[in-house]
This record gives sequence, C-alpha cells and structure tokens, in this order.
Amino acid sequence: MQRITTRNARFQQFQTLLTNRTKRGRAGEFIVQGVRPITMAVEHGWTVRTLLYDASRPLSRWAGELMRGSTAERIAMAPELLAELSEKAEGAPEVLAVVEMAPDDLARIPVDDDFLGVALDRPTQPGNIGSIIRSADAFGARGLVVTGHAADPYDPKAVRATTGSFFALPVVRTPSHHEVAQWLEAERGRGRPVLVVGTDEDGECDASEFDLTGPVLLLVGNETTGLSNAWREHCDHVVSIPMTGSASSLNASNAASIVLYEARRQRLAKRRAQG
Repeated sequence: MQRITTRNARFQQFQTLLTNRTKRGRAGEFIVQGVRPITMAVEHGWTVRTLLYDASRPLSRWAGELMRGSTAERIAMAPELLAELSEKAEGAPEVLAVVEMAPDDLARIPVDDDFLGVALDRPTQPGNIGSIIRSADAFGARGLVVTGHAADPYDPKAVRATTGSFFALPVVRTPSHHEVAQWLEAERGRGRPVLVVGTDEDGECDASEFDLTGPVLLLVGNETTGLSNAWREHCDHVVSIPMTGSASSLNASNAASIVLYEARRQRLAKRRAQG
C-alpha cells in the first residue's frame, strides 16, 4: 500500500487526468468519483487501475467491500489532496477510482432490429455530452458516438453529468462522420436498415410525426452551428421539435432528450399495440 500526503509527482500525474486531455488520453485512464459511478464501473466490467482513499478515516462498508473485491492498486491519500482531485470546494470523497478507458471501437455498440443510437456532431460542452449520455441510457439507446473535433466524453464534467450511465452505455469517439457512415453501411449490409435522423429547427416534420420505431441513429448537431454540411448529406431524414414562446432554440442536451423520449414513447406504444 502506498501513501500520498504531499503534492508529489504521483499526485501531479493524477491531477493531469482532470485537466489535460492529451495526457489523459496518453495514459488511457480517467478519474471517477461517487458511490454510484464507481459501483457502476465495477458492475459493468470496467478495469479499475487504482483506488485512492481517505487515509484519515475508517472505510465505510461500501468502500471496504470495494477494496476487498478489487485487485486495483490502493493508495491512501491525505483528505485535502483527495478533495483537490474531486474538485470539491468542501469535504473530501471517501474514494476515487482511476479507471481504464474503453476502446473507441464502434463494434462495442450493438445494432439490432430495435436499434436506437445517438451521434453527436462536434459537441463543445462536456456537460452536454454527459447529460445526453444519461438521457440515452434512460430512454433505451444502445450507444452514443461523439464525432469530429469535440469535447472529451472522458472529461470529469462529462463523466459526472452522466451519474454513472457512462459505464452502462457504450460511448465511442470517432475523428469524423466517415467512420460512422462506414459502420452503418456495414450494418445495413447485414440486414439492419439503420436510418440517420438529424435534428434541426428546419426539419421536414415534427419528431412526433416521424416513425422512430425502426433502427435509428439520432444525430444532434453542434451547440452553436448545428449540423455540419457533411453530416446533413448523410441524414436520411431531418426532424424538428415544435416550440412556442421567445426561445429561438433548445440546448443540445434538451433537444436530444426530447427526441429520445419520443422514440421511446413510440416504441412502447407499438409494443402495446402488438401485444
């Protein structure tokens, strides 16, 4: 067992996982906090490399079971240093986990006749990515793809915003739309006719008027500029969300949640009608 009580080199390595995307990617790991997210990571088979825990207090029952059930490296840390790594203004968490990143492989996302997925076109806000992951998990999506020059889904703000759903839903990063198009073409060749349905205020119809019960990849554009021209060309259909009042547009995570809910609503209604 190691112990860290000063801001030594090892502590600084952990700190870069919070603040430096390049070094986080090079290390292939990220920091997770909270009982539910850490529990979800373990339950869904993610590799926990290191467990950092508060050296100043006895472990809770949950933390004790976590330690006993894990082969991860264990490091006792001064509470003020744990608080820094958790980015909390007051109080230190009992445990932080350093977790290995998952491969950016689209094959991790299962595609079937009931497929529902989400693709994000160059999202800039980590918190929006996290909120959309949470909604995608809640409404039955099978996976989420972050495309292009975008915020990092492994950013601590994104991971925190998912409240654990990050570990239940495959999240894959791709350099551009090309990789997604090739993946969908291969799936269509296997008999899965996935439709790419974009969301835009100038859509051809309201989301509620479009049949979202088949295999669908929902596409959500950049928070500022919307869908790129390249992605627009790959959309089979574009739907809109009817709005009233003075708002000119919706936050990306709100828009995604609304269309995901509509897809879920339609699918449940179809099952009830068939059952």
